[in-house]
Amino acid sequence: MFNTMNDRRKFLKTTTASLTALGGLGTLSQALAQSFPFAPNQRYPDPSVLILDPSFLKYRIYSTSVEQLASGFRWVEGPVYFPKGGYLLFSDIPNQKIMKYDEATGTVSVFRDKSNYANGNTKDLQGRLITCEHSATRRITRTEANGKITVLADNYQGKRLNAPNDIVVKSDGTIWFTDPLFGINGDWEGVKATTEQANTNVFRIEKDGTLTAVITDIFNPNGLAFSPDEKKLYVVEAKPSPNRSIWSYDVAPDGSLSNKVKFYDAADQGALDGFRVDKDGNLWCGYGSNGLVQAEPTTSANGRAAYALRGKSEDLDGVLVLNPQAKPIGFIRLPERCPNVAFGGPKNNRLYMTSSHSLYSMYVEAHGAVY
Repeated sequence: MFNTMNDRRKFLKTTTASLTALGGLGTLSQALAQSFPFAPNQRYPDPSVLILDPSFLKYRIYSTSVEQLASGFRWVEGPVYFPKGGYLLFSDIPNQKIMKYDEATGTVSVFRDKSNYANGNTKDLQGRLITCEHSATRRITRTEANGKITVLADNYQGKRLNAPNDIVVKSDGTIWFTDPLFGINGDWEGVKATTEQANTNVFRIEKDGTLTAVITDIFNPNGLAFSPDEKKLYVVEAKPSPNRSIWSYDVAPDGSLSNKVKFYDAADQGALDGFRVDKDGNLWCGYGSNGLVQAEPTTSANGRAAYALRGKSEDLDGVLVLNPQAKPIGFIRLPERCPNVAFGGPKNNRLYMTSSHSLYSMYVEAHGAVY
């Protein structure tokens, strides 16, 4: 096959470069975690897309399918798209890295190492990166155009924040974020520590830098987003009993909240996580098993008794789509639990899905809300 050793070296070099261009994993898989193979569906429409209500058909593109863009991470979260550069940033929390996926080349690279367990990311009205440093530093930062990092918040009433998780910017420039305990509960997503806050709050950073606790009665708030007209704020409560839920609040012009209503209850043992809202007001929610087990053990064929999950991961992993009336209308099956999503692409109709070890995407006939 090869006439000379140089021909063989050239072939191997070209092949390695091609693999790197396809998923960016030629230099990353060993450094981060184990990568997993993915077999895309050959037929259209993609059977991974479940129509839970006929109204979802308008958002499904017949001739598109779920794509795995990269694999080899440990627990990916916090996707945010930058249209000017044509790239997506997302966090690999345990590896303490913010990763970058370049749409033009299809490559993945390390955008920031030693990221202080960065979790949620967004961009402000000037297009600057805003990051939840989930543990160790436990703060909200802004990355300036010159790369300098500015600290926006790291304490409330003189006490350290818990573990900033997810974040969104309103059209008036205020920054809203959740502050649960996940990043200080153990040594996987951060550094184990004792909370200093009395509550797990949702905070707002005012335009003058003042930090205000706007929600104080949700245990471990997680994902959050505004409706397209910003008259509603949706917040996931990640550790309630018995199920994870989404709460909605009315938002007044001055930013005050009222009329707390349970918007959706994950009664199927699903784990609502991060989510985004499209221009029609639908919620595209990261979903998967909540990890809870049955009350009694089940004995297997070999006689070993074990506590099984309350729901099957293979039935729950993916993206759940809720309409503005909280009705489930669509579901995108994924082979891994999906913590978060983001809209991107040149037309703002590419759904990026950060999912445990991998990054997936799918084009949809929906467009992310722009605040």
